[in-house]
Amino acid sequence: MAELLAQTTFDKLKEGTIIQGLITEIRQTEVVVDIGGKSEGLIPASEFVDLGDLQIGEEIEVYLEKLEDREGNPTLSFDKAEQKKNWENIINKCEEGSIVQGRVKAKVKGGLIVSIGVDAFLPASHIDVQPPKNLDQYVTQTYDFKVLKINLERKNIVLSRRELIEEQRTSKRRELLDKVQPGDVVKGTVKNITDFGAFIDLDGMDGLLHITDMSWGRISHPSEMLKQGEEIDVMIIEINREKERVSLGLKQTRSNPWENIENKYPIGAKVAGKVVNLVPYGAFIEIEEGVEGLVHVTEMSWTKRITKPSELLRVGDDVEAVVLGIQKEEEKISLGIRQLEPNPWDMVVHNYPVGAHVHGKVRNITTYGAFVELEEGIDGMVHVSDMSWTRKINHPSEVLKKGDEIDAIVLDVDTSQQRISLGMKQLGDDPWSDIDGRFRIGDVVTGKISKITSFGAFVELQDHIDGLVHISQISEERVEKVKDLLNIGEEVTARVIKIDREERRIGLSIKAASYDEEQLAAETATYDNMKEGGDLMNLGDILDQATK
Repeated sequence: MAELLAQTTFDKLKEGTIIQGLITEIRQTEVVVDIGGKSEGLIPASEFVDLGDLQIGEEIEVYLEKLEDREGNPTLSFDKAEQKKNWENIINKCEEGSIVQGRVKAKVKGGLIVSIGVDAFLPASHIDVQPPKNLDQYVTQTYDFKVLKINLERKNIVLSRRELIEEQRTSKRRELLDKVQPGDVVKGTVKNITDFGAFIDLDGMDGLLHITDMSWGRISHPSEMLKQGEEIDVMIIEINREKERVSLGLKQTRSNPWENIENKYPIGAKVAGKVVNLVPYGAFIEIEEGVEGLVHVTEMSWTKRITKPSELLRVGDDVEAVVLGIQKEEEKISLGIRQLEPNPWDMVVHNYPVGAHVHGKVRNITTYGAFVELEEGIDGMVHVSDMSWTRKINHPSEVLKKGDEIDAIVLDVDTSQQRISLGMKQLGDDPWSDIDGRFRIGDVVTGKISKITSFGAFVELQDHIDGLVHISQISEERVEKVKDLLNIGEEVTARVIKIDREERRIGLSIKAASYDEEQLAAETATYDNMKEGGDLMNLGDILDQATK
C-alpha cells in the first residue's frame, strides 16, 4: 500500500512547477528536502541566505527541475522557486532607471549574478568607475543598483552599480567645488599612481598631485612616497571650476625647509648627509628632506686629482661636508669635503720657499713643460724655457721623460692657484752671462758635431753652448749636402765669426779656421749680411727644421 501511495504521489509531480517540500536534514553544504517522491532531493546551501533560519520539519516551496537525474534523485532549486514567484512582483515594481537593492550571488563570465528577488546580471564594466581586477571580493556583498535594461521575453535584467557611483560622485564633486578654496587642506585617497604623479580621490572628485608637489626633496617616482589606497592630507593649490579640475600639493602641507636656511646651515658649518646624485661636475648631498647641496669636483680633495666624482663617492654614501655658500632664492648650497682636512698648500710656502733646491719625479709631460711630484698631491711645473740656458727646448720630451727623477730650484709659489714654478737650468750659472769671457770673434775653438741639418751643422762647445756652422762656412768649395763632409760626433776646429747675445747665437766657420786677419774680416762682413731666417736662423727655428 505504501509503495502504491508513493507511486501515486510521484505521478502527480510535474517538472517545471513549484511544489511543497519538507526539510529533513540541514548539512553544511546542502539541505535535504523530501517532496514525496521515490527519493529525497538536495539543494545547495548557497541558495539560502542563512541556513540558521531553516528548521528540520519546515515546509518550503521548491522548484522541480527534474523528477530523476542519472542516479534517480529529483533535481530541486529553492532559488528558482523564489525567482519564479518573485518575477511578476519584480516586474511590477521595477522599471528601467529605478534603484533596487541586491545581493551578489556569484561570479560568472563577464560579470556578476545579483539576486534582487530574481537573478540579474551585473556586467564587469558596470561594477565600479574603474573595472576591478578581482570580482571575488564582491560575492555575498549587498549593494544598491540601477536597473539598466529589462527583457521580459527572456526574463533578463541588466544592472549597473557604476552609474549610481558616478551620479553620487558628480553630486559630491559639485559640493566640493563650491566649498573648497586654494590653501585648504583636505583628506583624500590615492586612487591611481602614474610616472608623473598620482590621482587623489577627494570623496567624489579626482585631483592631480604632481610629482613635483609631493616632496621638498628629490624623488624619482611617485611610488616612493605613495601607495594605492593610502589616505593622505593634501592642500588645494589650484581650482578650475569650469573644467572641474583640482591641482593638489602634498609638500605644501609641510613647511618649506629653505625658509630659514641661513640660520640652520651658516657658512662654515659642518653638516652630514647622503649622496643622492652624481654628475660630471660634482655630487649632490641631501642634508635634510628638500635640501641638497652640491660638492663641486674641485672641492673634494686638496691634493688628489679627481676628474669625476665617482672616483671618491657613490650614491647612497653617508658623508660630511662644510657649507661654503648659500643662494636661497635659487635654492642652492655649495658644500666642500676637502675643507674637513687642513689644506696642505697652506704649508707649501714654508716647505718650498723660493730658491729652495728640490728633488722629485716627473709625473706628467705636456707641450709646455713637465710636472714634477714633490710630495703626494703637490706638483711643481718646469716650463720648457727653464730647462736649459743654452738650448731652445721645443718640447719637454727632448730633455725629460715620465718617471725621471730630477733636481730643480723653486722659482715661484702661488698658493691661491696652487702652483709651484720650478727651474732646472737655475741649478747652474747661465754661461751666456759672461759669454765675452768665454768666446770672442776670431777665436779658434774645438767641438763635436751634435746635429746636422740641411743648412749646416751644430757644434757643441764648452759648457754645452752650441755654435752653428752654416753650409757656406764648411769649405771653400761648394757643398751640396752637409752630411757628405761632416758626421755627428766628429770633432772639428772652427773660428768664431758671430756672437749674438740677445738671440744667444754663435756663428762658426770651419773654412775660416786657418784664415789670416784680412780674410777673417771679409768673411765676418759676409756673415753679418746673411738674411734673418735664411742663412743664419735662430736656434729654435733650426731645431724645428731639423726635426721636420
